Amino acid sequence: MGNEVMGWPGRRGAKMMLEGTPAAPPGIFGAPMPTATPEPLAALEARIREKLKRQYFMHLIGADLTRIEPGRIEAELALGVQHQQQRGYAHGGLVATMADLAAGFAAVTLVPENYGVVTSDLKVSYLNPGIGSRIKAIGWVLKAGRRLHFCEAEVWCDDVLIAKASATMAVIEPIA
Repeated sequence: MGNEVMGWPGRRGAKMMLEGTPAAPPGIFGAPMPTATPEPLAALEARIREKLKRQYFMHLIGADLTRIEPGRIEAELALGVQHQQQRGYAHGGLVATMADLAAGFAAVTLVPENYGVVTSDLKVSYLNPGIGSRIKAIGWVLKAGRRLHFCEAEVWCDDVLIAKASATMAVIEPIA
């Protein structure tokens, strides 16, 4: 059975979905979200950076997006003493925030400009203490649906994987 659960495709399904082939049978979660012609990468980056201006908490902690692609985001920050807990490790809340940021913005790259996403569920597994100088979070979309996007993220401190996360992002439709 491998990556498949009850006939649902695993990681391959997400790749197929991003290439335009539906990963889920039609009718299960409703009609797919309307999509336009694929957005040029420069336009996507400009749209995401504009939304980024209103992410005040991200600016407060010093994080920035370093890579923006459809369905994938990388975010980084220089680890300082203000980010540490009492033993000098990266604070767990910071690690969770970075995972949430990367997964959430990965989802945002796949919704139309006037839509948004909010975190509906976030599960973080801490694997190693964050000891180093730089935190990097990589987030990607496993499955984008009309109402929910299922995402994952990894958080690295220098070259050590310190956390894995899974997140569900709820799609917020524009107010009519």
